[in-house]
Amino acid sequence: MAALAATTGGALGPPAAADAEAPSGPVEFPTHCVPQQAGAAPADGPTTARITVDDPASKAGDTVTVTYRVARTPAVNPTGADLPADVLTPTGRIVLGGAQSGEVTVVGAKQNDPVPAGAGLPAVTMTGTFTVTGAGGVTLAPGGYTLHTSHPQDLDTTCAVTGAPAPVAERITASPPPATAGGTPTRANLRSVALGTAYGKPGARVRVTGAGFAPGAAVTVAGRAGAAETADRVAATADGRGEVLAELPVTDRATTAVVAYEGTAWSALRGSGPAAYTVVAAAPTLTQSVSAVVEPGALSMTQAGESITLGGVSYGEGGAAPGRIGTVTVKDARGGSAGWTLTGRVTEFTGPGGVRIPGASLSWTPRCTAAPGGASGCAAGGAGVIGPQGAVLASAPAGAEAGGTFTIDASVTLTVPPYTPPGAYRAVLSLTLS
Repeated sequence: MAALAATTGGALGPPAAADAEAPSGPVEFPTHCVPQQAGAAPADGPTTARITVDDPASKAGDTVTVTYRVARTPAVNPTGADLPADVLTPTGRIVLGGAQSGEVTVVGAKQNDPVPAGAGLPAVTMTGTFTVTGAGGVTLAPGGYTLHTSHPQDLDTTCAVTGAPAPVAERITASPPPATAGGTPTRANLRSVALGTAYGKPGARVRVTGAGFAPGAAVTVAGRAGAAETADRVAATADGRGEVLAELPVTDRATTAVVAYEGTAWSALRGSGPAAYTVVAAAPTLTQSVSAVVEPGALSMTQAGESITLGGVSYGEGGAAPGRIGTVTVKDARGGSAGWTLTGRVTEFTGPGGVRIPGASLSWTPRCTAAPGGASGCAAGGAGVIGPQGAVLASAPAGAEAGGTFTIDASVTLTVPPYTPPGAYRAVLSLTLS
């Protein structure tokens, strides 16, 4: 699963409106939404959003739950087909300013009404937490957000704030931590974690960055489902600045957040607040075996015409009577590697009164051409006498691949002896394909 990729101008600095009072209702800001689907056009337009917190008057060290609701987005259904219910998972970021800088990752439930093809994506609500690091006014402004759809395939539509930072949408006035009985302020627990991505499929490895831990301390990074830990857990060690870097494999589908803590169990004094995370279940997949049968064909041939007419010769002189056989087409659709051979043999020529001319008097010069796209070529037989014993007209060799369509013809010549009695002389030329 790709990490959240939306960006906002000045993401880590305080928004331009950091010193102003937050509005009491929703804010509007321009956005550029890019769908992951190949060929889908980006969408530009206003996003209307609202940010609320569970405690606007928190103390330093408190964990604050923040809600980011996108009431209107220019993003549209990226699939080109209807989206069914409950396939949309939103994630986003809230930009902190004023007395505290940074970003808060927020995640929403996989929940939506059906969305027709080409229609706008619906309103979404996302929540997350962060730890107040000190006293003072903290502003919260909307950041980029990603709308992940899991039907019929996983697609992200990434929406980024365009132009100036989005306007401040909420404000916290944080007070110092309470004093102890002796009047000394209680030390705030500033342990916190941030996630490289706010959602992933079961088994995804999540990059976890922690801060505010005791330098060199052994730290447990774990998944949470409400107040209980899940089976997801990995050990890490804080560096000299109290920072932690770990990769947590999230395999438990019950995980809804990630925490980190020192010691054997999480506590409010030695653990971070939860960072929201959603396990996006893989879309149900059915498989169907697809098969096709290529039926073997036959080795066959056809010819153009059934007679050969030779040229005439003069009585007394004899000589060559030329002609051409009817064109033969061989089609090999058997598949496999077998070759073929086309042979010919001719009977004696019989004329008036039983006069005969030997079949060995007929000779030929064969030609063979393979049609484009065939699996093999062909070879013409040698020029020479046909005769009753026969001769090869054409052939195709056996090989790893065989088959195709082949065109075969031959020029023929009958050598007529001198003073052969006049009349018509006939013989039969037989062609055999094997």
